[in-house]
Amino acid sequence: MKKSVIETVLGAIVIVVAAIFLTFSYSSANVGGADGYEVNARFSSIGGLNIGDKVVISGVTVGDVSDITLDKKTFLAIVTMDVESGVQLPDDTAAFISSESLLGGLYLQLEPGASEDMIEEGGYIEYTQAPQNLEQLLGQFIFSMQGDEEKK
Repeated sequence: MKKSVIETVLGAIVIVVAAIFLTFSYSSANVGGADGYEVNARFSSIGGLNIGDKVVISGVTVGDVSDITLDKKTFLAIVTMDVESGVQLPDDTAAFISSESLLGGLYLQLEPGASEDMIEEGGYIEYTQAPQNLEQLLGQFIFSMQGDEEKK
């Protein structure tokens, strides 16, 4: 009988500690919505960009990718991002999909322009560039090297 009381008390302590840890993790991860606004960008290819990937300006994370859809008329990928409310983007901002490393992982790089007009909530970034496809670049390099050898 005494053993089962000790096990019950110990189990309750474990559950309380787990609940405290879960509450702390949830609050420090800032889950449940960003305090900011949505901006969209159209890309010809997103090359593996995923929902939840970072949105970065000058190496500083200012938001994340919240949605990716396909425009059925133009067949362009529409990337929706949540940007922190304190970051106002000029309407001539450019968006690039960049690689974190050679091992993979992508993020959305924003380069603000110099315009005085700002992008409104739900607005679009007009200047975009899809990620570079490494396999395609290697193929072009090999093809160009074969052309040089045929000229000799």
